[in-house]
Amino acid sequence: MSLDDPIAAEELAVQPSPAAAAAGLPSSFACFVTGTDTEIGKTLISSALLHALVQRGVRACGMKPVAAGAELRDGELHNEDADSLIAASNVTMLRSLTTPYMLKEPAAPHIAAALEGVSIDSVPILAAYLEIAAASDAVVVEGVGGFRVPLSADYDSADLAQQLDLPVILVVGMRLGCISQALLTVEAVEARGLKVVGWVANTLEVEMRFLDENIDALIERIPAPLLGRVPRLAQPSAAAAAAYLDFTGLPNWPAQGPNN
Repeated sequence: MSLDDPIAAEELAVQPSPAAAAAGLPSSFACFVTGTDTEIGKTLISSALLHALVQRGVRACGMKPVAAGAELRDGELHNEDADSLIAASNVTMLRSLTTPYMLKEPAAPHIAAALEGVSIDSVPILAAYLEIAAASDAVVVEGVGGFRVPLSADYDSADLAQQLDLPVILVVGMRLGCISQALLTVEAVEARGLKVVGWVANTLEVEMRFLDENIDALIERIPAPLLGRVPRLAQPSAAAAAAYLDFTGLPNWPAQGPNN
């Protein structure tokens, strides 16, 4: 599928649900990772998911459709989050597919896009997702910022999640105020007809007062299983985070490969 194909673009605009369109593809696992805010560990958990999938012998690819805060290196734009997902994946795709919108300014995407004269549109993102899903057995899509980040005047990250129609994994940054942020995010996800299938408690502070009590409050109120508690890691990495997480209860999580 070419992103420049007007027929393909028109079909995607009419039927913007790649999960449904890809029903006949071999992809066995896919999810959308969102968070309670920006800088709360979405990339770390998304990379941990990819690491766990690769360890099970699965062809896995990460996707960050919109990334703001990129720098030019060796003639190519790089974003730290997007690069982390690429490093954790074992399926290599063009960067223009894994991150269709790579923006230079480290700002809210709609602001960064306006500075570059770019209009963020759903069609290239959905087309890219379909290509990645066709080449992989598992896809992890990482959102940008929190769940409702503006991408343009009339399009936000919640709209994108709704169009992708994937199970949602919520990363909760454990800090004062996280309970309300988490519960409001769950409400927003459910309001779009999506389902939170698991959540992660990611520790942001060396010593958070009443950490256990906050996690217990969320366990009682979030209608999805806690996938694990990630402590503040001295050297954060996909493998280090994955050691604290259990994804085996997620929908369509692949069985262990025969050689693993």
